[in-house]
Amino acid sequence: MKKRIWKLLLIAGGLIYIAAVVIIALALINNQKLIDEWKTAYDFKPEARSRISPSAQNSALKKKIQSYQPRGVYIMIDSAENKYYLREGDKVLREGLVSTGSGEILVEPNGKRSWIFDTPKGEFLVKSKIQNPYWVKPDWAFIEEGEPIPRKMEDRVEGGVLGDYALGFGNGYFLHGTLYTRLLGRNVTHGCVRFADKDLEAIFKASKIGTKIYIY
Repeated sequence: MKKRIWKLLLIAGGLIYIAAVVIIALALINNQKLIDEWKTAYDFKPEARSRISPSAQNSALKKKIQSYQPRGVYIMIDSAENKYYLREGDKVLREGLVSTGSGEILVEPNGKRSWIFDTPKGEFLVKSKIQNPYWVKPDWAFIEEGEPIPRKMEDRVEGGVLGDYALGFGNGYFLHGTLYTRLLGRNVTHGCVRFADKDLEAIFKASKIGTKIYIY
């Protein structure tokens, strides 16, 4: 009788393990765009940083955007003021606070790699829309925390930190939610743009693949 119970427990344990692996695999498949884009995100050398002052660059881009009127719905992000505007033509549909890149530089202890945590400036397009995104932690996230870089992909997956939605606009950068809403309005991110939950939901529902994003 005891042997039979042990066999049943071993079978049940095996099934639970398989189910866990399947759940992680499905999460990775559903977030493949997120994974692919985050593999190369933020991987730059300090020398590549623009020598134009942030304030001058911001002002020039703002004037350029204001010089013509984009058609349809589009998103404007002011990285200096950390504000966003959801617009349609000259009409502001919604606005609020965001958090953008800190501009800090992280150098790997061995000096081989470095990352600049800036939010890119210019005109972009929404390239992906993901519901219930998982964060696939890149190497720099572990280096920053002083932790060893894992070999297994499943050890990089972390849920519940990006909010309910994520909109990718290229090179590993996303508009997404945040657990740190108290920091909205400040330059504190690693390059992505963080939104409050309700603002993110409004942006997600109003946009589509190809919606323009202007960041200055």
